Amino acid sequence: MALKIQPGPRFAERTTLRVGGRAQAEILLESPEDAALLGDELARHAGRPFVLGWGSNLLALDGDLDIAVVSLGQAGSPVRAGLSSDGRELVLAPGGLMLPKLLGWAAREGLSGMEGLAGIPGTVGGAVAMNAGSYGRETAELLDAVRVWDMSGGLRWIGPEQWLAGYRRFTPLGLDEPWLVLEARYALTQAAPEAVRAAMDDVLARKKATQPVSAATCGCVFKNPPGASAGKMLDELGFKGKALGGMRFSGMHANFLVNDGRGTAMAALELIDQASQAVLEHFGVELKLEVKVVQ
Repeated sequence: MALKIQPGPRFAERTTLRVGGRAQAEILLESPEDAALLGDELARHAGRPFVLGWGSNLLALDGDLDIAVVSLGQAGSPVRAGLSSDGRELVLAPGGLMLPKLLGWAAREGLSGMEGLAGIPGTVGGAVAMNAGSYGRETAELLDAVRVWDMSGGLRWIGPEQWLAGYRRFTPLGLDEPWLVLEARYALTQAAPEAVRAAMDDVLARKKATQPVSAATCGCVFKNPPGASAGKMLDELGFKGKALGGMRFSGMHANFLVNDGRGTAMAALELIDQASQAVLEHFGVELKLEVKVVQ
């Protein structure tokens, strides 16, 4: 077991929105067992620990940040892991594995259940931590168990009775911050590979038609309020395409923030504030951030 200590990365180079300053250091776990050494290493760093996956739902502030990034290596592949108690196919995936790679493997293996997650960037661990989802499918409902680490409890497996999950929220019970998703075990169903692939392709096509999937974006900025659409409200208020200092709300979807190549975190936060204030004043709705601000 060994941890790899690296210079702090620039968040502009490690997030999909392409903004953000530099962290103090990066602690890389090359295998789940390396987490046993993480507590002592974090104690040696003055920076606040921050777990970084693929950076697809983050808005990091500009300048130097007093953060020690913790990240997982991308080594490893998904594997079949037997059957669940209800007869579904169990699949074990490393936390650092890219979610699109897991979905591609599931399609080839003829394993159904994850089709609604097609087109979501990020790692397996990040998808669990955010309870990522789309088109009525969420990560948590597919999970059989998750291998986690935190400072007080170390490495352990937890099951559905040991977490709370909701819209873009996954909360393990009894874990201290920071905590990591080291591995995830999914329960899927057997299906024809061509049917799984066709369903994933359909989801991707729908997203490409309505979202700026190829742009430098953090994804949705605001959570949808109960019974409403943040994007629709922003669209009605004229925020689709609204720009400031190299940042803009997408012309395809008003709830997606896009970096045109010269944007800054300051400009992004100003646009977000303008949008939330406008929705509050016009609709009386206080929008909640879906994107996580790193500061």
